[in-house]
Amino acid sequence: MFGIYTSSLIIFFKNARKTLFSNLFNTIITLLIILFISVACFNTFEWLIFKANWKVVISNLPLYAFGSFPPNEQWRPSTWFISLLSLSLLTLCGPKWKWLRKNLPILWLGTIPFGLYLLYGGFGLSPIMSRNFGGLTLTILLTVLSSLFSLPLGIILALCRQSSFPLIQKLSSVYIDVMRSLPLIAVLFFGQLLIPLFLPIGIEIDRVWRAIFAFTLFVSAYIAEDIRGGLQSIPNTQIEAANSLGLNQYQIIRFILIPQALRIALPALTNQSIGLFQNTSLMAILGLVELLGVGRSILANPEFIGQYIEVYVWLACVYWLVCTIMAVLARHLEQKMTINQANFL
Repeated sequence: MFGIYTSSLIIFFKNARKTLFSNLFNTIITLLIILFISVACFNTFEWLIFKANWKVVISNLPLYAFGSFPPNEQWRPSTWFISLLSLSLLTLCGPKWKWLRKNLPILWLGTIPFGLYLLYGGFGLSPIMSRNFGGLTLTILLTVLSSLFSLPLGIILALCRQSSFPLIQKLSSVYIDVMRSLPLIAVLFFGQLLIPLFLPIGIEIDRVWRAIFAFTLFVSAYIAEDIRGGLQSIPNTQIEAANSLGLNQYQIIRFILIPQALRIALPALTNQSIGLFQNTSLMAILGLVELLGVGRSILANPEFIGQYIEVYVWLACVYWLVCTIMAVLARHLEQKMTINQANFL
């Protein structure tokens, strides 16, 4: 085993020498790049370890995680976070029990009502108003619920755009084109400021659900185009074969079109989810104190004025970590779907 690793390292260094040091010009460029990267890394680590004042982060960790959630109830979003992380690890490691592998999608869907129950309360838990949601808790809540509602709406829009009925096709096309031509901040302003004007007197939707509604309307248009691309890549021969087997239109859509379209569009859908997670930072402009909003409110504290670099480096690390987890889970799902397709073929 040790000899295999040694020979692999020798081959690697030989290939690197041929590629990076093949002539004098390449050698000079390679050494300059290595010098630049080394200096940048040294200065970065020196600032991170010796010069940065991380008190602005350490003393405000509960605020970054939970916002203004009541301190004696912060175990509730913590429990939700732990369940999401545990399920992520379970998904990546691959449970040995077949029944558990089969029910993983149900468990993932179950985290949504479980999280809503913990955050909002009821049935034995004290109720918490959504205005107390904030920080990473609010960011993840907006991302999860908006993704949950956007995906089925996007699938319906994609199928409608492929419909043989001209009116349905035109209406879905107009909706998708209009939403894709609008900036997200305009849709969010519509959700926060204009939706209450259209509601009957006495009916009120809180700001969190108005934000989810706006994100759903916006993201579903992009998801529809991703799904439509997957639908168009499916050969017509499969539909003809399904018709010859006697499958009706609903069965063709359910068992043939949608599974393959989702598998093909999975990388694009992952990009949409990651982009949605990042775009929740726009809610700080509209008064919802999500993760970025917490950072801005902390910087307004006279005790931490001027410590912008520490705060934004910390926020960048949090965004990077969550987006990486989402990308790894999506890559794992893509590999599983590819393996299942290969076994089926």
